Order: sequence, then structure tokens, then C-alpha cells
Amino acid sequence: MFVDKAKIKIKAGDGGDGAVSFHREKYVAAGGPDGGDGGKGGDVVFVVDDNFSTLIDFRYKRKYVAERGQDGSSRNCTGKAAKDLIIKVPRGTIVRDAQSGRLLADLSTDEPQILAHGGRGGKGNQNFATATRQIPRFAKPGYPGEELEVILELKLLADVGLVGFPNVGKSTLISVVSAAKPKIANYHFTTLTPVLGVVKIAQERSFVMADIPGLIEGASEGVGLGHEFLRHVERCRLILHVLDVSGVEGRDPIEDYKIINRELANFSEELAECPQIVAANKADMATEEQIQRLRTFIEGEGHHFFVISAATTQGTDALVQDVARVLETLPPIKAYEPEPLTGEELAAHSSGDGKFEIQVEDGVYYVDAKWFEPILRTVDMDDYSSLQYFQRVLQNSGIIEKLEEMGIQEGDTVNILGFEFDYVK
Repeated sequence: MFVDKAKIKIKAGDGGDGAVSFHREKYVAAGGPDGGDGGKGGDVVFVVDDNFSTLIDFRYKRKYVAERGQDGSSRNCTGKAAKDLIIKVPRGTIVRDAQSGRLLADLSTDEPQILAHGGRGGKGNQNFATATRQIPRFAKPGYPGEELEVILELKLLADVGLVGFPNVGKSTLISVVSAAKPKIANYHFTTLTPVLGVVKIAQERSFVMADIPGLIEGASEGVGLGHEFLRHVERCRLILHVLDVSGVEGRDPIEDYKIINRELANFSEELAECPQIVAANKADMATEEQIQRLRTFIEGEGHHFFVISAATTQGTDALVQDVARVLETLPPIKAYEPEPLTGEELAAHSSGDGKFEIQVEDGVYYVDAKWFEPILRTVDMDDYSSLQYFQRVLQNSGIIEKLEEMGIQEGDTVNILGFEFDYVK
């Protein structure tokens, strides 16, 4: 099965928590705090693997989570950083944010791309010792790793894209000019998936040709099979438009040319401007009048025109040589640049993970703040310095200010993720 689009969730590893520890050694008085920092969480890294040709693996596994960093330990030992999670994709895969549609990466080169960064490790209690606070009984939790839902979309990397109506001979053409072996039969939609073939011109000189499944009228709006694969034409540097000049199926090649180009333009304005070479196929079954009529029209459109018969290889060598010459004058295969953050994403990033909501029920102020959970794990409410740290977090995050705006009074109950305490001014 050829799969060229998939949606998955990725999550980088959380940072390890800092440790709360005190040096204990015989004959060493007042050893002091020695809790180490937590290790960094693993990144989610996408890499190109040319052994993959589809995204089918992502249909069966949809969530990818990197390892968490190791917690800090005593004797000032920093936790071990987690390994990165490597996700292999076919060359030509682009990654978009599922919510905003923003382009995150174009996996067309061998350079790895980090899509989600692992969280930093939390600080151990050794970092919080001061002259007045010599026995800090708290540490900082690790920072959460980035989490995203992304859409993977494969856009084949080919120099030349073969387009045309079904059964005009595209599969036959690619089979005779390259080593590709597509299924060939005398019925519509023989080609159900794009087929890549390498066309060799001379020693160390070649180009890649893609046989795109046949387009029909309305393809850009989802009619037929071709609309699923129009994205694979977008990267092509040159379009080779194959027409059935013989009209053996009762279609007019000039009308076919107009319909296909209209569908390309409806899908993408850039495709409408892409250079084209037109091949009049099945010439061995056409009359001179049919060939001349089509030649006059195509050359009037400003395109190179070649008369071929893919089945007998008539004219295919001259066509391939011209394609190679035109490619030498064109820029390289299109690469997509990652897009900047949208306004909404910038706002979300600037506010960080400090979002919270407060609701009042039966006189109890319920604070919903998921980022607060790791902080609660590391706070010792029986220790004065640890309690001070807890209060500073509440103050700096804006929770206290919001509670006061909502009219909280001294003695009222506050519930944060199940932990309750009485509010004191």
C-alpha cells in the first residue's frame, strides 16, 4: 500500500528532577546539601532513510515519545541525559504542525531535523544553599519536553513529472526510458501509485522521472485518483505532458491538454507556471493530419513538441535528450523553508507553561495548572525553606494575584491538583 500522508503525535522527553540530598559521611561535620541536577530529556529527531518509500509505518504507530532524563542523585551527581528518539522517514517528507498548518521541516537532505526538544533537567538542592538557607529541602523538577501533533506529507523528489489522462501511455514511456517496471495494461488507472524511474543519459548524467497516476477533469477537487498525487508534481522541475495524439479512445488531445493544465493550475499556481514539454504518444496509430493539428496548437502555446510511440520507442531518445537539455537550464528541485511561528504560537510560547485556570465551587478555589504537578512532587510542606519556595512559585506565576482579584479571603481553601491549604495573607 502506498501511503503518502499521516498524522502522528510526538513528545520529547521530560527533564529529570533535581535531587534533595545531604552529605552524610563519618567524621565530616555539616556536610551540607549535595543533590545533583536532573538530566536532559531526549529530543525527537527526524532523519531521511532512502530504504523507505512510503509513510505506511505511521498508519500503525501514531505516538512517539522520547525517553525522560534521569533524576539527579546524591554527591552532586547529575542525572544521565536521555537518548534522542530517531524517526526515519522517506526522502521528500515535509512535516507540518497539525493545528496551525505551519511548515516545520522539509526532509529532503541528509541533515537530521530536531522537531521537539527535550526538557532541561531540574536543579538539585545544592543550587539553593545560601548563607541564611543552609539546608534547603527542595529541588526543582525537570522541565517538560515539547509535545506536538504533526502531519507528515510525502512529496516525491523527481526532476520530471509525467502527467496526462489515464491510458495515454505514461507507464509505457517510463518503462522504456528507465529501469522502472510499472504495471501496464489497456485500462484506466493501471497506475495506482506514483512510480519513480532513473533515466540515464550518459556516464554520471541522469535525471529522475515520476509517473504520476492519471488525472481527469475535476482531479484538483478530489475526483478520480490523480488528486491524491498532485502533491508529488509540486517539486518537479519540469512537466512532461503526455497526450494520445491518435484519439483512439474518442478524446480530443487538445481538449485533454487544456483540462489537465486547468487542473494543475487549480491545485497550484506554481504548477501552472512550471515548464512543460509535450509528447504526442501513439503516433504510430495517428494520421499526419492529427499530428500536424496538435503540433500547430502546442507550438503555438510555446512548448517543445515531440512525436513518439512509447510502445515502439519511436522518438523517445530525442525526447529524453531534450528533457536533459532543458533540465540543465532549470533551478534545482524545490526545497521548502520552515515557516516562522504564527501569532497564536508566539503568544503561547511567550506565556510558556504557566497557564492556569481557577474555578470556585462551594467556597473552594480550584486551581488547574498541569505544569504545577512536578513542583508539588519536590516540595516538603513541613520544611520552612521548601514552603517559602512553594509560595514564591505561586506568587511569580500570578496565581496569588488572580486569587485576590477573584475576592479570596484569609482562611478560604485553595485546592491545587488535589493539594489543599488555607489562604493566608
